[in-house]
Amino acid sequence: MEPNPLSIILVKSDSKGDRLLFRYPYAADASLEGGQQSRRRNPYALTVTEDLLQTPPPQTSNIHKGRLTGFSDEVLSTLFAVKPELCERKFELKVNDVRFVGHPTLLSDSIILTNIVFALHATASHSIVKCYYDLSKRLGVALRHEERRCRYLSQETKIMVMAHDEVAARPEEEQNDDSDTPFDLILKRSTLARNLKSVYDELVSSGIVHVRVNRWIEVSFCLPQKVHQLSNSSSLVQAENDLCLQSLRPYHGLLLLVEPAELLDHLPPDVAPTLVRLVHMYSPLKSLQTLAADADLTLSQVFQLAGHLLYWAKATVIYPLCESNVYVIAPDAPTHVNSPLVERFSEHFPGMNLLQVMSDFSLPTSISQKINPLNHPQNQSQLVQIIVWMLQHRLLLQLHTYVYFMPTANGPSLPQDGLTRQPSHSLHHGSTRDGSYQSTPDEQLSISIGGLMGGRAPSESDLSSNVSDDVLVTPGNKLNGAPVQTSSSLVSTDNEVSFVNVLEEEKSSLVQEELLSDFSDEERAAILKIPAAANPEDLHLLAKLCRQGYLRGCHHLEEIMYLENIRRSQLLQLLDKFRDVLVTSETEDPAIAMFYSHSYM
Repeated sequence: MEPNPLSIILVKSDSKGDRLLFRYPYAADASLEGGQQSRRRNPYALTVTEDLLQTPPPQTSNIHKGRLTGFSDEVLSTLFAVKPELCERKFELKVNDVRFVGHPTLLSDSIILTNIVFALHATASHSIVKCYYDLSKRLGVALRHEERRCRYLSQETKIMVMAHDEVAARPEEEQNDDSDTPFDLILKRSTLARNLKSVYDELVSSGIVHVRVNRWIEVSFCLPQKVHQLSNSSSLVQAENDLCLQSLRPYHGLLLLVEPAELLDHLPPDVAPTLVRLVHMYSPLKSLQTLAADADLTLSQVFQLAGHLLYWAKATVIYPLCESNVYVIAPDAPTHVNSPLVERFSEHFPGMNLLQVMSDFSLPTSISQKINPLNHPQNQSQLVQIIVWMLQHRLLLQLHTYVYFMPTANGPSLPQDGLTRQPSHSLHHGSTRDGSYQSTPDEQLSISIGGLMGGRAPSESDLSSNVSDDVLVTPGNKLNGAPVQTSSSLVSTDNEVSFVNVLEEEKSSLVQEELLSDFSDEERAAILKIPAAANPEDLHLLAKLCRQGYLRGCHHLEEIMYLENIRRSQLLQLLDKFRDVLVTSETEDPAIAMFYSHSYM
């Protein structure tokens, strides 16, 4: 795999010269070099000019079976023992198909230099190179701290140098034996060498490193490209972690991929108490906003802790579980009988079959459709546990409802200059009460009439839209050729009743024109044909959602509910009343899809 390192190398440079102290792995390289030496030509043979054309091309690859080859210890020590001017900064060198990454570190006396270098594939991405550089820097800082505290690195350097000298002083017969190299002795005698070997093995196996240098300084590291590849969420690797965190919203929720008790057991002793508090209050039924309130944390703290759990592949992002959630089988879910998940599922839920449960979600199904009110509450709890387990193993995909405004067969007219998205505070500013965006329909209606004027001077039609039924009309005005009387005499005749109805119709038409002033003639005609358009509250809500850009298929119902503080029942009623001009579709939330790969391994 590309994230895996080819080798880890430790080089030191001091007044006695440069020296490669340790490299791992080393067995494959030693045997390969030994084989090349045994096949060398006779050094006393003459070189014929014609033979040069028959010689094989020089070696262009230094990778053999996923390990570094073709570099002697002397060459590596010369490459990595840089000058003091290049210390304390990023070291990167590309040779053929190998890229070396490290962070040369100067010790306290500014004479001894140490460099822990990782050999990677030359095609490794920039993010992978950056992570390995960060790990090299952390290890270098830990070694410098221990050198200042108890001269730990000097002691380990003596042990490694003595092992090299001991093997070099052996007779030639013993030196030909590849089974006992100086690195074998170093692994037996040096704790630093064992730490570096542990770092390499953990990077290859899991991508998570936990090592304690000199049994004192703990170095923790996560290679997200490896960790999320193993947890089947490589999409998070392709995108930057910061970009993924920007897609989080307060209405999203967390889903731990491990048991909370197991997560707490593996946390370091100096873990932040806010993280422990968050894990204790965790529930897949809670949103991030609810978690912040229950754990007595700010929303920004919860977002930072959530990003920490996502980075270490301990959690993923979901929409909190509720009865209205709609799930369907993921397109890459393993459906064969011999899948290892079948046995794991049977261990967690005895007596149940995973394939049978998966078949229930072949079509989009909501949790409410799976709940039987006659069943025992324990069965409902088990259903939630099953859904959580399937979400943890990426077997289910949640679908959200997106709404499109389609007044005509060709869709909405473009461009819609008046229907551009506006900042949410511009329409909510007048309805805020005590710092919240709660508002009643009456308040929304009064706000819309004043807010849609755009700050211009009110016209006569604007003023007439707010006129009351008992307004006085001047005697000179006429309606249908008949003189109009004052409001005090409008109670006694039938014409007076019709006059009130006319005023109501005019007022309603003025409100409709004001609400739909930004729409084209075709869109306005299509909306007014619907009986629900006669209700100012429904028409105002529809116009508001269109004007905010929510009905263009970019916002699902849950997001609209959160941003506009609207109940689900209100939205569903609106969709039903204006179903002639509103089209719905169900698909995955792109913000959550970023944390999934859809390529089951």
